[in-house]
Amino acid sequence: MRYLPKSDEERRQMLGEIGAASIDDLFAVIPAEYRLDRDLNVPRQQAESEIVGYFRAAGQKNATDYVSFLGAGAYRHYRPVIIDALVQRGEFLTSYTPYQAEITQGTLQAIFEFQTMIAELTGMDVANASMYDGSTGAAEAVMMAVRVTGRHKAVVAAAVHPEYREVLATYALHQGLPTTLVGYDAETGRIDLGSLEAAVTDETACVLVQSPNFFGVIEDIPAIAEIAHKKGALLIVSIAEAVSLGIVRPPVEADIVAMEAQSFGVALSYGGPFCGVVAAKEQYVRQMPGRLAGQTVDGAGNRGFVLTLATREQHIRREKATSNICTNQALVALMATIFMAVYGKEGMRELAEHNLAKADYAAKALAAQPGARLRFKGAPRFHEFVLQTDEAPAAWNRRLMENKIVGGIELSRWYPELKNCTLWCATEVVTREQIDAAAKVLAAAPVEA
Repeated sequence: MRYLPKSDEERRQMLGEIGAASIDDLFAVIPAEYRLDRDLNVPRQQAESEIVGYFRAAGQKNATDYVSFLGAGAYRHYRPVIIDALVQRGEFLTSYTPYQAEITQGTLQAIFEFQTMIAELTGMDVANASMYDGSTGAAEAVMMAVRVTGRHKAVVAAAVHPEYREVLATYALHQGLPTTLVGYDAETGRIDLGSLEAAVTDETACVLVQSPNFFGVIEDIPAIAEIAHKKGALLIVSIAEAVSLGIVRPPVEADIVAMEAQSFGVALSYGGPFCGVVAAKEQYVRQMPGRLAGQTVDGAGNRGFVLTLATREQHIRREKATSNICTNQALVALMATIFMAVYGKEGMRELAEHNLAKADYAAKALAAQPGARLRFKGAPRFHEFVLQTDEAPAAWNRRLMENKIVGGIELSRWYPELKNCTLWCATEVVTREQIDAAAKVLAAAPVEA
């Protein structure tokens, strides 16, 4: 809606029409002690040139020239420039929800292509039109499993992203859905299969694992699926790093895959927006949250696209809704679609190989320093690894920051048993020289805390 300023005369005319002497009369029902009788304490208006200068100065405070080894569900990857050039076109940037298929064929086709690529990558039969992010996608997948099985208990791996588990706890709080946490093997970082088998019962609706898990370790999905399916439970695999699917075998044994697609061309921007997705076997499509775009033909036999399934309160009776998700991340999903189209099958594999090689080099370079070692061994990992040091992470992280390097995340905040352990990530945008520089800082003599 356009902003239409009103003159004093126009205001007087409007007040006269409704029989009010002043604007204050409109608020007469509010007790005087709750009314503000002064102007708001906001800065004076500024000229356009002053505003531009302000934001330029503020932008210079950003740490744009720092090297980052952060990961843990938010990953830095190169974004092809074509992504912003296309998503900023008015047809996509300003388009509304595609309820009217006859005027939104472009948006619907883009969503359909996104779903198709996601289904191919994950090994599932169908994917929805996207969720808010990977954490809500995982929680929605658990709710979906409850509806499919009619059971009301969930088993969750401790190596699932801690914040994903917090989101699930919020979802489950008033759903009557108790969850059982299963620990990880201290040597490999994988889920403890013996404990998992003991935790899964005839009342379990689903088993939720993440692969690569929070420690960067690839889980044994076939073995986990066998344990879950033996008791009639569904297997949900959460994927926080979509790029891993370029080289890691897709979790085809899973019944539902909940994925975060941020790595596919979505910039890191203070925590959002991200792009989640739920994909599943075809027999569960009616219980999927959100909505799905489908392909059809019109009366003349021409190919067209429509919203095939939209199982939310806005479209069907509330008691039959599968989710209260209000929308989908169409524009962000479009970024992921362009990213996947640009890289293609071979490009995705090469990108994943680069990430695998960079992390392997970084793990060896850092673990070779005095007082440092890799925590989990014996299982394959992708581009994240856990480093344990004799020195407290806060001390050498301080030295890293002095050299404009952001080190790994300290894990003891979520896993008290992992004292002096940090989670590191090295993607294709991290150079060998930057890895060597971090290793050099780590090798330096400890400073007094």
